[in-house]
Amino acid sequence: MKKIIFGLFLMGLTTQVYAQDPIQLPEIVLVHNYKYLSSAGTSDVAIPVEKLQLKVSDFNVKELDIYSDEYDLYDVYFIIPEGKILASYDKNNNLLRTIERYKDINMPSEVLNAVARRFPKWSIAKNVYLVNYHESGKIRKLYKLTLENGNQRIKVKLNDKGVFQ
Repeated sequence: MKKIIFGLFLMGLTTQVYAQDPIQLPEIVLVHNYKYLSSAGTSDVAIPVEKLQLKVSDFNVKELDIYSDEYDLYDVYFIIPEGKILASYDKNNNLLRTIERYKDINMPSEVLNAVARRFPKWSIAKNVYLVNYHESGKIRKLYKLTLENGNQRIKVKLNDKGVFQ
């Protein structure tokens, strides 16, 4: 009986020994403008585009120094070396529309394959990726490419699915 009581006493002490300070878990960030991300982003989008679009969707207009309930619209520029976004938010932090422009980024395989099929001996010298988003769900994605073949140059436009415009 003494052994059982002594064993229970030791077990009670050992559970106290393993007690730790509570772990501080990282903050969970909720994406407020999920509609924008689901329509603007694709799985084959370039990394700088994805990072900038995440910043736009996570941006909180209420944290601006100039925020006031009196204003109905806030235009915010997001700029990185590869591109820029002009985003319009309402006073409730809803993303209304964006105008995006990126230069010389990696293109999706659909675009590259379409160019290679239609212009087999041409190379892509420059590219510009344009995105226009509206809160109604209307989105326009366009690639403007400059192709070179020796001394010849042509400009073509394709959407993100590789369809020429």
